[in-house]
Amino acid sequence: MYPDLSYLFHDLFGTATDNWLSIFKTFGLLVAMAVLTAAFLLKKELQRRAEIGQFQGVPAKIISNAPLDIQDYVLNAFFGFIVGFKLVYIAQNLDAMQADPASIIISGKGNWLAGIIGAGLLTAYYFYLDSQRKKQGIKEELKTLYPHDRIMDISTVAVISGIIGAKLFTVVEQPQAFLADPMGQLFSGDGWTIYGGLIGGFVGVYILLRRKAIPVLPVIDAVAPALIVSYGVGRMGCHLAGDGDWGIPAAAQPDWWFLPDWLWAQDYPRNVLNRGVEMADCVGKYCNHLAEAVYPTSVYETMMAFTIGLILWSLRKKTTAWPGLLFAIYLMFNGAERFLIEGIRVNDRHEGLGGFTQAEFIALILLGIGVVWAGWLLLAKKQDAV
Repeated sequence: MYPDLSYLFHDLFGTATDNWLSIFKTFGLLVAMAVLTAAFLLKKELQRRAEIGQFQGVPAKIISNAPLDIQDYVLNAFFGFIVGFKLVYIAQNLDAMQADPASIIISGKGNWLAGIIGAGLLTAYYFYLDSQRKKQGIKEELKTLYPHDRIMDISTVAVISGIIGAKLFTVVEQPQAFLADPMGQLFSGDGWTIYGGLIGGFVGVYILLRRKAIPVLPVIDAVAPALIVSYGVGRMGCHLAGDGDWGIPAAAQPDWWFLPDWLWAQDYPRNVLNRGVEMADCVGKYCNHLAEAVYPTSVYETMMAFTIGLILWSLRKKTTAWPGLLFAIYLMFNGAERFLIEGIRVNDRHEGLGGFTQAEFIALILLGIGVVWAGWLLLAKKQDAV
């Protein structure tokens, strides 16, 4: 496994595992790649839908060189403070940053003096920019904006609301841990619920689309393939880092199995959680592997996600006439995939949910919504044709 980039470079080039590359955690990098993948696929599909007339452009007045107001100065001063506050502290505590970036970045730890200096410098810089803007004068331009022109807004809202949703669902799933240490749970790098992120992201984007008067159904159809493909990319990050999203102990490998052994069972050497027993002759901070090999469920989910993504991508043009249908199909595939994988995945089961895991329960709901929604759309289309 590769808990951070230093281990990857160690295997490729024989470099040390305790260098500055250890700051870059594999899971975080793959999550960032997943977001970029989703944004890329979503923009391409939104452009296609705009070209066939599914979206109407909205006239918008674009103002350049407008004077900065007090809100701009406050926000930029805050940003400058955070940059100085964190960067100097990271430089002073590089060992701690290498060991656990989340405990440094997502925390109240920092250098206050550097933060104040950073806020002052950025505020002064914006004073200078404001004076240059005034010299050039205000310029107004009327442009027609389409949903793909707002991809940065959509992606930003989806990520922020997704993070909030993931944390809230983790609190609901593990209330004892939250009550024992509320601030630690909210601002730690641990505890993320994928369905919480999905639902939180959906709510945030829905509100944004309604505020911008953008049709919701065509957009969520466009986002369906992007969502499932980016999910697969993120799950590969789980596998490579060995972050605990693995399966139950694997059964004996059957004689008919023709794929590589690690696809049946994996003991996750050098997993980022340092779970299991210590490895012999291991060098570095991560030297444990699981005592009993488990099913590599993250790999299975990646393979299923990419397959579903390919199916949805191939259906996107054929379902354009039924706004909402592609997303309904996505819900069915998503729910079925997650429900099936939960059968061999390590997770907590809840008596209050009928013995299901939280993910299984939500997966069944999503599957049911998808079936009913798709059935209703197809039935309505059939009645219209009569």
